[in-house]
Amino acid sequence: MAVIGAAPWRFCSFSDSKLGFSDSLSSPSAKFVRWNAVRFDAVKARSRHVTPIKAVKAFVSGQADGAGGKNGMSTNIVWHECSVDKFERQRLLQQKGCVIWITGLSGSGKSTLACALSRALHSRGNLTYVLDGDNVRHGLNRDLSFRAEDRAENIRRIGEVAKLFSDSGIICIASLISPYRKDRDACRAMLSEGNFIEVFMDIPLEVCEERDPKGLYKLARAGKIRGFTGIDDPYEPPLNCEVVLQQTGGDYASPSDMAKTVISYLEEKGYLKG
Repeated sequence: MAVIGAAPWRFCSFSDSKLGFSDSLSSPSAKFVRWNAVRFDAVKARSRHVTPIKAVKAFVSGQADGAGGKNGMSTNIVWHECSVDKFERQRLLQQKGCVIWITGLSGSGKSTLACALSRALHSRGNLTYVLDGDNVRHGLNRDLSFRAEDRAENIRRIGEVAKLFSDSGIICIASLISPYRKDRDACRAMLSEGNFIEVFMDIPLEVCEERDPKGLYKLARAGKIRGFTGIDDPYEPPLNCEVVLQQTGGDYASPSDMAKTVISYLEEKGYLKG
C-alpha cells in the first residue's frame, strides 16, 4: 500500500462531484484517504493516491492479511523461529533467564526489594531488569485505569514483557501488587516450568498502612481512592509461592538480607550459572 507524506488517516465521503471530510463514518459511502492539506477540491483529490476500495473494505472488515479478527485477536500469523535460541543466549550471559515476581500489599517493600536484589545480582555479574508496577504505568500501560479489568490487563502485559526478558536470558524482576491469584497464575502459565519464581512480601496490613510511603492508605481511608487493595478491595495471598519474606515479631529484615534470601534460592536452583 503506497503512503503519501506523513499525514494521518482521515475519512472522506463522496457526494456528486464534491469531496467532503468528516471525523466519523456518518456516510455509508465513507472511505479511507491519505491527505496532506487541510482543504482541497475534488480535482486535486483525484491527483493524489486513494486507497483502492477493495483494500479498504478488507481493512475495515478485518479480512486483510494480518488484520485483527474477532475480539481483537490477530489472524493469519505464523510464529517465526530464530537460529539463536534461549539456551545459546543463556550460555552467552552465563545465567538462566527467569521471572522473579514480587507480590504484596502497597507499602510491603516490593520495589525496595526489587532494587536491592537487582543491585546485589549486578554486583555478582548477573544481568537483570526490573519491571516496577508504577514505572510501567508511565509508559506501556499508561492507557490503563485501576478498574478490575484494566488491572488484569496491566498484569497480563507485564507478564508478557517479563516473558520476553526471560527468553532473552535476563533475570527479570517484576514488582507489583498483583492482588488476584488468577492473574498471577496466568503469568506463571506463560513460562515453562520453574521459570516463574513468586516472592510473597508477607507484611501485615497494619504495618504497610503505618508506613504508607505514598500516602495512599490515608487517601483510601478518607474515601478519596476507591478499590484500594487491602482497604476496600481484597488481596489474595499466594498459596504455593517459591519464597516468602515475612515479619518476624517486631524485627524486620533489611532489603539486602531479603535479597540474599532470594539469591540463595536462585543459587540452589542453578539460575546463576549458564
